Amino acid sequence: GRMGRRPARCYRYCKDKPYIKSRFCRGVPDPKIRIYDVGNRSADVDLFPLCVHLMSDEKEQISAECLEAARIVVNKFMSTQCGKDSFHMRIRAHPFHVLRINKMLSCAGADRLQTGMRHAFGKPIGLIARVRIGQILMSIRTREDYKAQAIEACRRAGYKIPGRQKICIAREWGFTKFSKEEYQLYKKQGRLVPEGAHATWRRAHGPLAKAGKNALLSYEIERKSVIVKNAKEKAAAEKAAAIKAAKEAAEAYQAALKKRNQG
Repeated sequence: GRMGRRPARCYRYCKDKPYIKSRFCRGVPDPKIRIYDVGNRSADVDLFPLCVHLMSDEKEQISAECLEAARIVVNKFMSTQCGKDSFHMRIRAHPFHVLRINKMLSCAGADRLQTGMRHAFGKPIGLIARVRIGQILMSIRTREDYKAQAIEACRRAGYKIPGRQKICIAREWGFTKFSKEEYQLYKKQGRLVPEGAHATWRRAHGPLAKAGKNALLSYEIERKSVIVKNAKEKAAAEKAAAIKAAKEAAEAYQAALKKRNQG
């Protein structure tokens, strides 16, 4: 066992260069967090359209212990509130930076062995994740009707992590890169390639050989820009029609008033 962990406040700031496990830095203890995905990991992309992120608002270091505590609290809350198969949470910060401690002997009679500041480069004691501002620490994907629960789970996870975090509702569909509209559109066009927890798409670009069976010819599909343009034109036409109708109604009303006054 270790002599006792130093509190995380000793290692909160990104002061040193990144120091990772390598052939030069051996004897690194295992990270406290071993599991990064909890909940229904094998759920299809279509099942969970909503995605809620917990985002760091600081440039700091977050220990593996924090991440583990956050994972447990989210798993507990979401499992009890929504059921363990109705969400999928993924921790997206990984602890790679190795922490060091320059151990001092503090028992009596240690003064003969004490090295003080000689050979002061410390021994590895744990792992920590270096995060930047705006980095996503964890994401929960779930059904639209569990939005409040997902937000609350993120809020509770924030209590386990130092510094300040923001909770964001993603524009994207689940863990994909596509917004909800794009996702529906590409799905309708048959352009989505489900990859399990997320989906990629068949691009109408690049060499055919590379695309293989996912190849897509650009003239086969309506371009997104064209679709957007058509939608805008349609909306403008509808608005113009509505304005015209309102004007005609107003004129008719005025004419009726005039008639009544004359009568």
